[in-house]
Amino acid sequence: MSEWPKIILFGDSITQYAFSDGGWGASLANKLQRKCDVLNRGFSGYNTTWAKYLIPKIVPKTIILDVVLVTIFFGANDAVLTGQSQKHVPLNDYRQNTKEMVDYLTNIGIDKEKIVLISPPPLDDKAWGSGCVSSGSEVNRKNEVTGKYSEMCCSVAKQCEVDCIDLWSSMQQEKNWERFLIDGLHLSIEGSRFLEKNLSALVLKKTSKLPVLFPDWKDINPDHPEDSLF
Repeated sequence: MSEWPKIILFGDSITQYAFSDGGWGASLANKLQRKCDVLNRGFSGYNTTWAKYLIPKIVPKTIILDVVLVTIFFGANDAVLTGQSQKHVPLNDYRQNTKEMVDYLTNIGIDKEKIVLISPPPLDDKAWGSGCVSSGSEVNRKNEVTGKYSEMCCSVAKQCEVDCIDLWSSMQQEKNWERFLIDGLHLSIEGSRFLEKNLSALVLKKTSKLPVLFPDWKDINPDHPEDSLF
């Protein structure tokens, strides 16, 4: 392993925006300062069909010794209603694509305990529908449909024996859960906090043995700093 272990966040726009103000990825990186790098590999609008071809570039074999965790967070685009967008991926294809990504990681040598699937969050039908009407487009997503993709994500995780965060179910257990979404789909700051709270509990446990890299400044010998640093 190099001096800097890596956590890779792989997903769609909800991952791409994870380092925005109050984003869940930034909060996670803050908790892991000087222990590992948290790399954002989010791609707005992407689905699992495209992602499965991309993952060898995101997690190449050359860095597997440095990888301490990979999150796979897709499904929100796959769940677009049939015929409404090129983003749509049939449910069974979503299952197979997700499994193929997990299989790729394990086949190149990444342990199962280093893989975390995250299901798509719920969809606020009212807010998303209003946005579609305002923009003059058809309503192209439904929470009920997204729920089927979330269920499938959890099913794949169970089959592959990897951890999963069921964001769709856990968010809707909260009162006024719609506040977790800014437009009915993407996470608000509160939504990011909710995800980060659930994810960090898992991540901090998995990275608990990682040391803080390099000594505290108070422990550095000012006359011979190189002796302290190395």
